[in-house]
Amino acid sequence: MGQEQSSLIDPDAPTETLSERSLRAVAQLIKKGDAKKIVVMTGAGISTAAGIPDFRSPKTGLYHNLSRFNLPHPEAVFEIDFFRRNPEPFYLLAKELYPGNFSPTVSHVFISLLAKKGLLRMLFTQNIDCLERAAGVPADKIVEAHGSFATQRCIDCRTEFPDHMMHGFVKRGEAPRCVRQVCQGLVKPDIVFFGEQLPENFYNNIHVPATADLVLVMGTSLLVHPFAGLPRNARERVPRVLFNLERVGDLGTRADDVLVLSDCDSGVRKLADELGWREELEAAWRKLVGDKEADRQLSKTAKEEAIRDELDQLVGDVEDKLAISADAEDDRAEANLDTQQKETNASASTSGQDVPETADAQKRVGDGVPVPVSESAEAREGAAAEKEGGDGKGKADTDKGKETLTFEPLKPTAEKPVTEEGGSKTEDQGGGDKKPVV
Repeated sequence: MGQEQSSLIDPDAPTETLSERSLRAVAQLIKKGDAKKIVVMTGAGISTAAGIPDFRSPKTGLYHNLSRFNLPHPEAVFEIDFFRRNPEPFYLLAKELYPGNFSPTVSHVFISLLAKKGLLRMLFTQNIDCLERAAGVPADKIVEAHGSFATQRCIDCRTEFPDHMMHGFVKRGEAPRCVRQVCQGLVKPDIVFFGEQLPENFYNNIHVPATADLVLVMGTSLLVHPFAGLPRNARERVPRVLFNLERVGDLGTRADDVLVLSDCDSGVRKLADELGWREELEAAWRKLVGDKEADRQLSKTAKEEAIRDELDQLVGDVEDKLAISADAEDDRAEANLDTQQKETNASASTSGQDVPETADAQKRVGDGVPVPVSESAEAREGAAAEKEGGDGKGKADTDKGKETLTFEPLKPTAEKPVTEEGGSKTEDQGGGDKKPVV
């Protein structure tokens, strides 16, 4: 289930379908009518602006926040066996996540706009928050790979439980029981738990990405299979666009992959600008969520961007300081080498030794060859004593007084080029997923 490791496409490699690897080229493809069957794949990152935390982010993810429930481990809240024994933690969490507590983001509304314009072939989502439905994406265009809160049923006899009754139980954080008196089994939303199969609708549509003429991947770490394999199902030469904070999966390894490494909403707005849809998108979003909620989401996004900018600046400052420190160290090493060379020359002149030319001495140092250090006064006295017929002690002292220095220069490292929208370097890293699954 680990994240795939793949080689990035060389930035100088030619594209095959797009005019260039950019959102402008993607927009041109759509405006020319060459992208009419767009498949979208979304994860928790598309909902974070709404206020819903993802699952795996340190300190802010849902798994971290579940620690207050004293679970054997965070994932236990979504394990069917644990749910049978103790459903209370799940329903306390469901109270926080239940539909109606959050509003769609501009990214959700962008997907709805694709559907409205007849361009959406299918939306595959890992999210269980139902915000795609709230944004107006038609239900028959949504594949909720990990289920959702939209429906619920008894885990024993599979009898559906009425929506109006479910709302009351979730609001109180209580677990309802089956409406059939002879059963009385626990009821849970149709969310896929560990130990359960994915919905049949997912497998019935798993072939759809292979029919797409454009793939948009938004806010997912692509860590959980089989969902994580969906982008690979797109045909070669079909452009794939990633809207995410980090590169994930094998995105960025094909000639027509475009990486937009930012929060989803910012990336979507850039694409809307290139398409000429920005005004329509913003108006539809504000009409749906209201100005107050829209301003709140924009403020949250702006604060997160400011924090990321500060972190980037901090990293840049540290890298600059490290580079300066490394340059200073090189200068000190070179100065030390010059000093040693002068001392060697002076010592050799006093003793009548042959002195290698400076260039030859530097070559020997660069090759890692020991270079003699100047003799100490004590060593010279010992040599004089030996010359006068001493008992050999002077020779021993002279040997003791000699030292050698081996200097091996650092070899430069080569960085592999990367390709992304905006020209930033990226690495394979994970982000948060909306819902765990087998």
